[in-house]
Amino acid sequence: MKKVIVLGALAVAGTQAAQAVDFKAGDWNVALGGIVNAYYTQVSCSGDSVGGLALGGKGLGCGGENNRTTIGNGLLPNGLVTSATSKQGDFDVKALIGIYNATATDSAIAANSGVDVRQAYFSFGNAEMGTVKLGRDNGIFGANAIFSDMTLIGSGAPVQATQRGRVTLGHIGAGYSYVGYYGQIAYSAPKSSSGVGFDAAVVSPVADTPIVAAPAYSAKSSPQVQAQLTYAADGLKAWVGGKSQKFSASASGAKDFTMSAVELGASYQAGDLNLLGNVQSGTGLGILSDADQGNTKTKAYLVQGTYKVAEKVRVGVNYGISRNDTNTAGTGGLKSNANVTLGVYYTLNKVITLVGEVGETRSKAFTGGEAKMNGASFGGIIFF
Repeated sequence: MKKVIVLGALAVAGTQAAQAVDFKAGDWNVALGGIVNAYYTQVSCSGDSVGGLALGGKGLGCGGENNRTTIGNGLLPNGLVTSATSKQGDFDVKALIGIYNATATDSAIAANSGVDVRQAYFSFGNAEMGTVKLGRDNGIFGANAIFSDMTLIGSGAPVQATQRGRVTLGHIGAGYSYVGYYGQIAYSAPKSSSGVGFDAAVVSPVADTPIVAAPAYSAKSSPQVQAQLTYAADGLKAWVGGKSQKFSASASGAKDFTMSAVELGASYQAGDLNLLGNVQSGTGLGILSDADQGNTKTKAYLVQGTYKVAEKVRVGVNYGISRNDTNTAGTGGLKSNANVTLGVYYTLNKVITLVGEVGETRSKAFTGGEAKMNGASFGGIIFF
């Protein structure tokens, strides 16, 4: 049970609400908004037993059952987000706190009181100097992948071991590693007229979260560093980024190593058509999150296409795969996770979107075994 809780904790993606209640208090403009969503998910699992973080396997994909149903959150949790902005002297100032909670649990009587304060930061800056951010927020590396994923407002891979008490996984672990939330000091350069942007952050170092084994690495005095260069113009957005952190061995037989990961991606909007591609690669990249497989070289790919077929209807398909290069001890024998999802997204009104998705998740072992999870989800999300 502890492993399931930790795994689910990796899957929360905070986002600021598109709609909000605004009011003025002295020099401050205060906004209060949030997210509520729920999806009926049905999954069935078959195939071989695959070790490690096998999302298509019976243990994680179906929560230990052959078939399972949950009515819970999709990739996003429920959230309440409060922000305050002000002009103080020469600086634009902002503070934000985001509080999140899950819909589904395994009990009808136990208190659903687990609260996740995933965001709590303040920032200051202006058009000449850029913006400095201090506090807890999502990382830079992987942000474009997850926040551009069409299943962000749906479910993606409806992994049952994480949906009860947390959320589904979208393409986390099957297309990209989780963006992560960190204590950080970050800097965003001023917006360039040429469309070039730059972001960098020094973040609090994290320990590995292996899920399937005891932690073998710890974080000491070396912070994690993340950075990203972006370009945007005429419907095109492209990015290249990286992250690095030293991990110190804390288990017998393990050796110190440095996580080193890079990312390259682009999206293109042409009328009603949107295309997305993203690649991640690195040692210590992890299947779900930083170094969750220790000193393992991993690659992850995501491709996606969406098209607006009517005024209120958008359809899309995406495919992602996360693949380990070698069968190190940290993989638990897992070679790859892959997921394909087809989705229909209906805008009921300006705050509610109704979603239907079907998909398949496959996990392969280095020994040749394969597990499969078929899943479907139907529900909706409101931003207020």
